[in-house]
Amino acid sequence: MKGTDISSFATSQLSLLDNELQAELAETQLLTSTHAPSVLQRAGLALLNLTLSSQRTGFGGKTLLELGLDPAVGSGQLPEHGLRVGDICAVAEQPKGAERKKEREGMEKRGAEGVVTKVQREAVTVALDKEDVDIPSGKLWLVKLANDVTYKRLNQTMTRLQKMQPSEHNTLTQVLFGQSSPTPISKDDLTADVKWHDPSLNDSQKDAIRFALASREVALIHGPPGTGKTHTLIELILQLLDRKQRLLVCGPSNISVDNIVERLSSHKVPMVRLGHPARLLPGVLNHSLDVLTKTSDAASIVSDIRGEMDAKQASIRKTRNGRERRAIYGEMKNLRKEYRQREGRVVSDLLRGSKVVLSTLHGAGGYHLKDEKFDVVIVDEASQALEAQCWIPVMTSGAPKLVLAGDHLQLPPTIKSLNSKDKKQARKTGEKSVKDTANGVADLGIDDKEKANGHDTKNVKEGSTTLETTLFDRLLTLHGNSIKRMLTTQYRMHEKIMAFPSSALYEGKLMAAESVKARLLTGLPYNVQDTDDTREPVVFWDTQGGDFPEKTEDDDTGAKGKSSLLAESKVNEHEAAIVRLHVGNLVAAGVKAEDIAIVTPYNGQLALLSQTLKERFPGIELGSIDGFQGREKEAVIVSLVRSNPEHEVGFLGEKRRLNGKSKRLSPRSCPMFEVLRLIACKPRFITGGGQPEANIRALPAVAMTRPKRHLCIIGDSETVGR
Repeated sequence: MKGTDISSFATSQLSLLDNELQAELAETQLLTSTHAPSVLQRAGLALLNLTLSSQRTGFGGKTLLELGLDPAVGSGQLPEHGLRVGDICAVAEQPKGAERKKEREGMEKRGAEGVVTKVQREAVTVALDKEDVDIPSGKLWLVKLANDVTYKRLNQTMTRLQKMQPSEHNTLTQVLFGQSSPTPISKDDLTADVKWHDPSLNDSQKDAIRFALASREVALIHGPPGTGKTHTLIELILQLLDRKQRLLVCGPSNISVDNIVERLSSHKVPMVRLGHPARLLPGVLNHSLDVLTKTSDAASIVSDIRGEMDAKQASIRKTRNGRERRAIYGEMKNLRKEYRQREGRVVSDLLRGSKVVLSTLHGAGGYHLKDEKFDVVIVDEASQALEAQCWIPVMTSGAPKLVLAGDHLQLPPTIKSLNSKDKKQARKTGEKSVKDTANGVADLGIDDKEKANGHDTKNVKEGSTTLETTLFDRLLTLHGNSIKRMLTTQYRMHEKIMAFPSSALYEGKLMAAESVKARLLTGLPYNVQDTDDTREPVVFWDTQGGDFPEKTEDDDTGAKGKSSLLAESKVNEHEAAIVRLHVGNLVAAGVKAEDIAIVTPYNGQLALLSQTLKERFPGIELGSIDGFQGREKEAVIVSLVRSNPEHEVGFLGEKRRLNGKSKRLSPRSCPMFEVLRLIACKPRFITGGGQPEANIRALPAVAMTRPKRHLCIIGDSETVGR
């Protein structure tokens, strides 16, 4: 084991993070200056035709704007958009459709910047960054901006790590960089009797919990899809609380944290959820800091000032001149100062009484936790987080112990900047990069914006670390499997759906629980007919033969040679017809539309399918492969889209979006029949041709591990097999 120089590592991370920020800033400026607002809305990067519904004071004294659709434009429901809670955006007067490119330049810097805090069907709520901002009374729009706030916190964390003296590094930090080895765990510790809160835990879950409890510095819990990773973490949290430990529990996204809060709430654990409570379930909402500051015994000391501030906010729009407005702003400034002081005392009291604090990784660096200390940091979905993100709670908490949970064989964090190796590879292959993100933003067709290729821990070497290398990865490379425990029983998939990803990714170690191993659509708790489709757990529709060609979204628009926001998004109309046929067959057999999901790697195909299926099958769910990670459905249909004579597969080749190489089959290519035999598929050849071949990397692993009872893959084996 060779240790890594901590200062050099932090310096490298700072450089990589700066590249990533510049890529994001350049993307935002390029998009807003080269594309009309209507195109930006279609791509999910903007929301048009809004008016101000209400203005009030929120948590921390922030001004909250609620924006709804202009009644003159249409009904109250907002159109489909890509804005999500936490997105940085600008609220501004909507540009006129006739504005030329020069007039649109820099539009992302105009208006009031803020953060999306709530997304509803009829409205979007934004918390403004600055006070005393005049909002135009006319037609408004929201445009998504680069999130430089996140990078500032990441840079602060890495700069702090860079400047730390060796004497300041605690034992955990030394272990995380290989400057010392993890403390050996005795056999007695691993076999110690534990009083389980949930006696139904399986052996691999109990083993992982015992291991995490016994570890002094670091423990990795590898949870493949459906193996009850969150269930295991809940038991681990309860066991640590029994041992009088104080915990900081984090995840890279709000949904990953909320999932834990929801599961913990039934155990009456004293906890606080940091961050804005938007989109939380009622049981989760009651634990958010925002709600607790309003409902706690001390809440009354701030409620009176909040009411006075709201009254001032309302009076601003009624003022007739600038002098009156400035006077009100002055009064509000003093009220905000007093409000924050009172609110700070309430928050401090709440946090001190909490044994578990939960937040996103980024949120753990907020001022609320500045003086709080913890015994253990737990990071869920650690394989989807940048390493720099994981260091935020580690540095903030002062905890001597870290537990990472995740699956390093699923999707990586999204990386927009390419390292030098990727750029060289891109030049060699001549491939254009694409962007299909989980939030529904369409492909951007800009060469230096692509999700970096997935990861392989065998290739993670000192000196070659990039942003794609997660902390989970690096620690596995550094210390080996001795610091990891894997969960091996999955409770989601039919065993034939599970067989292929188990063999290809998890060394054949996954086992299907008795309760799920043979379940089919015909076994749903409502009447489903026994048909060729419903009795089969896995179906492959092979479109090979060239009669199902892909095309780009703009092929029908005549925008040849033009730079388009949607130019690189692929669609396959004939394949979409097969999707519609298969969905129709399932629904006709009795399967409810809300139990079916359709996933595809291309947002062009997603838009095409949405147009033709949403109205016909209300309740059906459609999403990108990335966006469907962490979800599950009774039946999942995967549309691979790619079908071309050149056998180009684009980012279908990404390792963590796709299955890895199987030890049981040739690592280069294998007959599709062998793949189908391995997963017990029932092949259906839509077009003629000889025996098709396919590289097994070409079947999306994330998509393949989402269905419970039925998986249908539609694609051209001739294209994806090369």
